[in-house]
Amino acid sequence: MENSESKNKELEIEIKLKDNVDAYLDKRVLAIKGPKGELKRDISDKNIFMKIDGKLITMKAKFNKKNKKVIKSYAAHIKNMIKGSLEEHEYLLKICSGHFPMNVSVSKDSLIVKNFLGEKVPRVLKLKPGAAVKVENDKLIVRSPSKEIAGQVSADIEQLTRRTRYDLRVFQDGIWIISKDGEELK
Repeated sequence: MENSESKNKELEIEIKLKDNVDAYLDKRVLAIKGPKGELKRDISDKNIFMKIDGKLITMKAKFNKKNKKVIKSYAAHIKNMIKGSLEEHEYLLKICSGHFPMNVSVSKDSLIVKNFLGEKVPRVLKLKPGAAVKVENDKLIVRSPSKEIAGQVSADIEQLTRRTRYDLRVFQDGIWIISKDGEELK
């Protein structure tokens, strides 16, 4: 049984904004604007109360396990939005080709992979809006203010050169993520 004291407890999280970042709330949509762009996120959970007071975002909810998980998830998303509006999230991918030299190019809103494993037909990926992809030697750099978009575009590129039913330890051709937002993968 719960105590009457625990029923009255409230969970509160405060997030401070950096100098160059502004935030505003339009109904249930939080928008964060910085030098690298503007990001919006729908805060649709009705159990969470949010307000912006100058450079401070405050989120409140009645204390229970579910609300604690949800409010901390929103806090992490907001911190990623603040970071993305100041400096873009960057994913680094490596182009690995063994016998057949792979040719990767970016044109407008699509990524084209030619001669993957000697294939005659090029593989084409339509890129999501909001992400910038750049080819440098044997590396691909994906940048975006939104961490979700940068990660999804990187995963789409990796899946474009995926070969099913082959042992990845032997057949290592493809484009692989080697760094997620500055953190090296092992």
